[in-house]
Amino acid sequence: MHISFAVFADAANLSQEGKLNILGVFDAVQVSSFPSVHPRTHLVVRLKGDAEDVGKHSMTLRWLNPSGDELWVSGGELNVGAPADPTFEMDLPVIALIDLPLSEAGRYVMQLEVDGEFEGELPLLVTAGIPVMQQAGALYS
Repeated sequence: MHISFAVFADAANLSQEGKLNILGVFDAVQVSSFPSVHPRTHLVVRLKGDAEDVGKHSMTLRWLNPSGDELWVSGGELNVGAPADPTFEMDLPVIALIDLPLSEAGRYVMQLEVDGEFEGELPLLVTAGIPVMQQAGALYS
């Protein structure tokens, strides 16, 4: 089993037909001050597997700040059933709804492990400041 892709998004779900829907993919956020929390973030991970991957697997998420400090860790179990056609690769979507604690500005990473093996990391750039609102200008002819 391996990770095909992983993204942070504003929303994600699986349709009745089993299609993965992802809305508002992002890799950077801006907050007004620290500490802060980016609430209700959808972490979307698409795992790929084959008939040999049937059974129980573990998945661990580690959230690290720019200083390398682990802000939280969470794990769960995946139960993979037999594929309808063993000659095709299986899509195994995982959607986790999480709050991301932010302690400082910089590059954060979500480390992803499957069955205790490091599979990769997903970066998130966090900056501080008040977003600039642009005013609509008057139109002249």
